[in-house]
Amino acid sequence: MVEPSFRLHYYASLGEASPEPRLGLKYNITDKLRIKFAGGLYSQNLIAGVSDRDVVNLFYGFLSAPDNSPTQYKGEPVTSKLQKARHLIAGIESNLTRYLKLNVEAYMFDFNQLTNINRNKLYDEGTEGKPDVLTKDFIMERGQSQGVDMVLKYEYKRFYVWAVYSLMKVTREDDVLKYSPVWDRRHNTNVVVSYNFGKNLDWDLSLRWNYGSGFPFTQTQGNYENFNPSGNLNTDYTTGNGTLGTLYGPLNQGRLPDYHRLDVNIKKTIAVNENSIIEISAGATNVYNRENIFYFDRVKFQRINQLPILPSIGVNWKF
Repeated sequence: MVEPSFRLHYYASLGEASPEPRLGLKYNITDKLRIKFAGGLYSQNLIAGVSDRDVVNLFYGFLSAPDNSPTQYKGEPVTSKLQKARHLIAGIESNLTRYLKLNVEAYMFDFNQLTNINRNKLYDEGTEGKPDVLTKDFIMERGQSQGVDMVLKYEYKRFYVWAVYSLMKVTREDDVLKYSPVWDRRHNTNVVVSYNFGKNLDWDLSLRWNYGSGFPFTQTQGNYENFNPSGNLNTDYTTGNGTLGTLYGPLNQGRLPDYHRLDVNIKKTIAVNENSIIEISAGATNVYNRENIFYFDRVKFQRINQLPILPSIGVNWKF
């Protein structure tokens, strides 16, 4: 099976066109074994309204591509205002048995042009003699994402198992440094088990276990007194008190602890009539009360964890 396609995207706000050829292939080696491939060029003109270097964001908006982005990246001219990427994916599908299926995919995404908020800005734009990396609101970056996803499915009568393992590495690079973004999780595993039982198969028991290795984070090198005279030359710095300042280490060179938890849920379905169904469910999140980190308070030097074991019960009426 061959599926070629071509997309021509014209961004009117930027006055720029982007030709994007794409290709999908699948070949059935046998009735139980298949190989597949996909690739193409992609572009977009939206950027996140927050920096990818922030660990927690309560608001996640989007902006259109800026028209005053840097004109150079590592000494090379930048001729486009768009964000661009090249995707390559190859995989294999196999029916190991009648009830067991395996899907393995390897991918490599080359983000040859990205736009991000410039955290290195020190001067107003247009300051004479200063490079773009110190004056622009936005900065150009490049990045790579590569990894392998493996999915194993087992389905037999009332019993269902779904297991996924992902191995991933993501890096980004600007004019100043090369770093791992906050979503660079090296290992991630999900296992879902479901079982239907009862005379009318009206009971459903499900379990979900998730494991993830630690996300990158920027470590604290030390603290200092940040004294601000507020423009008053008569301020006595020997008796005044400043605020606590933090001296950060290299960007995202540390790793948070591993994360894992088990969720369980049981559901009973009651058919009132042909047009009315009641579902009664009970369950618990984080059954074994794993202490998973949420963030670290640098000022108090205190670890803040996510939710402990959280039981729940609910009723859903469909009519």
